[in-house]
Amino acid sequence: MSCARPGWLPISAGAASALADRIEEASERRDGVKQVAAADKVDPIHQFHINPIFPIHVGGYDVSFTNSSLFMVVVVVLTGAFLYFSTAGRALVPSRLQSISEMSYEFVASMLRDAAGTHGMKFFPFVFSLFMFVMVANLLGLFPYFFTVTSHIIVTFALAMLVIGTVVVYGFAKHGFGFLKLFVPSGVPVALMPLVVLIEVVSFLSRPVSLSIRLFANMLAGHITLKVFAGFVVSLGAMGTVGMAGAVLPLAMVVMLTALEVLVAALQAYVFAVLTCMYLADALHPSH
Repeated sequence: MSCARPGWLPISAGAASALADRIEEASERRDGVKQVAAADKVDPIHQFHINPIFPIHVGGYDVSFTNSSLFMVVVVVLTGAFLYFSTAGRALVPSRLQSISEMSYEFVASMLRDAAGTHGMKFFPFVFSLFMFVMVANLLGLFPYFFTVTSHIIVTFALAMLVIGTVVVYGFAKHGFGFLKLFVPSGVPVALMPLVVLIEVVSFLSRPVSLSIRLFANMLAGHITLKVFAGFVVSLGAMGTVGMAGAVLPLAMVVMLTALEVLVAALQAYVFAVLTCMYLADALHPSH
């Protein structure tokens, strides 16, 4: 007489064990597929993660040497080495690398002279260093697996505050309280003066914000877009012949976006430098 419940088929202990093993194998395969899918998933934000290389904690503060710190050092070393070795020969007939260095020098010098006059040339080392740092950092970030330091708002904001701090300190050191004439345009009717002064103060205080966000946002958006289309190429290419055919369009987009990013990298360095020159002109000539 069978003791099995109604509707159930009696099975042996061996069959039950085999069935349990098959269920476990199917579960492991499913988990493996999920892990592969998670590994293949394109995360466009992962490239901006800051990871500590040498953890350092001082007084409860994290001052670790990170991948961002490493690439800032790399940018400074590469820029300094390029400028030094390309101009070391000082040939009358310059080589290509020497021509690039000399053109960069003259480009920034003429930009500073046009914005601040000949007196502004005292700030040339400052402006040239900023221009080259931003330029090389932007271009270096275009290489795969490299880190773009200018895609972080804290870096661009620090550079912007350095510029505005230089303007304020030099303005007061050179002109004293006469630097405040910057906020009092000439020829404005007395009745409108309070409103105009308020607008000028707000405009001045917003300079570091706009200067930093412009550079940060352009680098961040460009790299995210590039990573997304590159992810499309990888995902479609893994689907076989049909997928590879479909990957042609996103691959073309990646090529075009890379060319656009090179242009944006140079343009943003120029914009940052030219705005710096204009702000330094206010420190040199605060009266409108």
